[in-house]
Amino acid sequence: MKNNRSIDQTIAPLLKKAREDGVETVWDRLEKQLPQCGFGQLGICCRNCAMGPCRIDPFGEGADKGVCGATADTIAARNFIRMIAAGAAAHSDHGRGVAETLLAVANGKTSDYKVKDEQKLIAVALDFGIKVEGKGTNEILKEVAHLALAEFGNQEGEIHYLKKAPLKRQELWRKKGIAPRGIDREIVEIMHRTHMGVDHDPEHLLLQGMRASLGDGWGGSMLATDIQDILFGTPEPILGTANLGTLLEDEVNILVHGHEPLLSEMIVTAASDKELLALAKSKGAKGINIVGMCCTGQEMLMRHGIPIAGNFLQQELAVVTGAIEAVVVDIQCIMPALSNVAQCYHTKIISTSPIAKFPGTTYIEFHEKNALQMAKQIIKIAVENFPNRPAKKVNIPKEKIEHISGFSYETINYLLGGLFRASVRPLNDNIINGRIRGIAGVVGCNNPKVKHDWAHIEMVKELIKNDVIVLQTGCSAIACAKAGLLVPEAAKKYAGAGLAEVCETVGIPPVLNLGSCVDNSRILIAASAVVKEGGLGDDISDLPAAGAAPEWMSEKAISIGQYFVASGVFTVFGVTFPTLGAKETSEILFKKMENISGANWAYEPDPIKAAKLMITHIDKKRKALGIDKARERVLFDMSKRREL
Repeated sequence: MKNNRSIDQTIAPLLKKAREDGVETVWDRLEKQLPQCGFGQLGICCRNCAMGPCRIDPFGEGADKGVCGATADTIAARNFIRMIAAGAAAHSDHGRGVAETLLAVANGKTSDYKVKDEQKLIAVALDFGIKVEGKGTNEILKEVAHLALAEFGNQEGEIHYLKKAPLKRQELWRKKGIAPRGIDREIVEIMHRTHMGVDHDPEHLLLQGMRASLGDGWGGSMLATDIQDILFGTPEPILGTANLGTLLEDEVNILVHGHEPLLSEMIVTAASDKELLALAKSKGAKGINIVGMCCTGQEMLMRHGIPIAGNFLQQELAVVTGAIEAVVVDIQCIMPALSNVAQCYHTKIISTSPIAKFPGTTYIEFHEKNALQMAKQIIKIAVENFPNRPAKKVNIPKEKIEHISGFSYETINYLLGGLFRASVRPLNDNIINGRIRGIAGVVGCNNPKVKHDWAHIEMVKELIKNDVIVLQTGCSAIACAKAGLLVPEAAKKYAGAGLAEVCETVGIPPVLNLGSCVDNSRILIAASAVVKEGGLGDDISDLPAAGAAPEWMSEKAISIGQYFVASGVFTVFGVTFPTLGAKETSEILFKKMENISGANWAYEPDPIKAAKLMITHIDKKRKALGIDKARERVLFDMSKRREL
């Protein structure tokens, strides 16, 4: 395994440096854990009460029930939806945080944030059913903020954004009783149902998991995306650079890492402050270099072109370069080991969230009312740390590659249809005529059990080779950026002839980076728009489309996967799957769920085989739509045009 850890050329030399510097990394810790608990991997262990922990023998030779009588299927279903609850809580709490900031802006409690996209504000207001005629921006802002926050605590009815889905999909959710009432309510109900002695029916449990996941995908996450667009601007295509070569030897390097862009937006602003730049020069640095990691990095990249240093498994190695003065973290995907790694170097880890403290770090609690002042304080700490950087410990990899990101739904709409006729019609037409075979969403994390970035790249290359356009978010998009797949030139090099022709005509890459993990909601909106445009069925489940997370590792990924399946998208996960020890529960997820939502889960750790499963599903949907055979191109004369 030591020689098989990543396809990224920056990894091996930095792992060698880490060993020489006495640093333990995520791969080292994984090796110490082997062999890992097989019961846990199969999802058939339970510690939900003090009669346990109980485990079910998957071979039928030991216990077939827990002490309370719970079967493997009940245990696996409860564990699965508890993962959904945690993942939905994480992403939706992110949405709550930015909604609270929106309200603070509306109430004049912070002057550091302003509305940067008024058109998006109006669009969101209309989605909430707010009448905007004759109202000023601030009045609309207050109403949007209050209604957004109310979505979390609603006890009846359903969340507003479900109306953005195709009508047939809305009807299905209501018929199956899985339309979420309020974001928090569905998460709480999962925790109640999975308490000892409550809900024991696997399918009934999984239905509530679907309901909570929809509250995430069409609620908390979608709100987070929309409100961030209002406050920070809707992303547009932007040139960026990726990988650890974005660190600069002669500048103060500050790494922003996590998921919420509230503070990092201010850090980007503060980095151009004249006094701080003068201080940096007085300390021997040529400037201040802000780089991103994971989803906070994606947010900064999408709106400002800030370089992105890497994805999840590169966070420790970024510190191992010895070139980072400060790592500023907020929430989610931050390894607690970072503070241990930093002790071997001069790097300061600065944690900022009131809900996420890390032992051994500098803690500066974030408040939106004085966000810019906080950002300047943090940058000053980093600048003053620059003279402490030991030159002999610095080893910055040279790898750095350009890419184009910033493909919001609005941007895709504009690129395809133009300013006055913005539309996904050209996308639909090219799917119907077969130049584009279908659409795939490839998202998710890294996992040290898989060669770093390998599964993402192999899957995406296989898909675009077969004329499937790929939409991406999160660490998966960062992997493809580093591999050179996020540039228009990649279409000619890697894509099939039909997809390459479309990409060349429009001027887009065959792989589109839509942003951070919460921005998976952009994929849902794009899918809904394709349905509403016509010609490809009347529900998301009719589309020649599929989703995947080939290197997933977090509970958020399970929530994301479930809201895609609940929205009608066939979804494949790699690495492992948390119900494999429970036959009936797995049967529901992999086969019977199609009868509930129009889509199933699938598990396939081989990325090429997984891509072929997705292509087979896409072809099945093309056949059902009657667009599986190539059509001759007919040129219409004027009389035929009039007739049409």
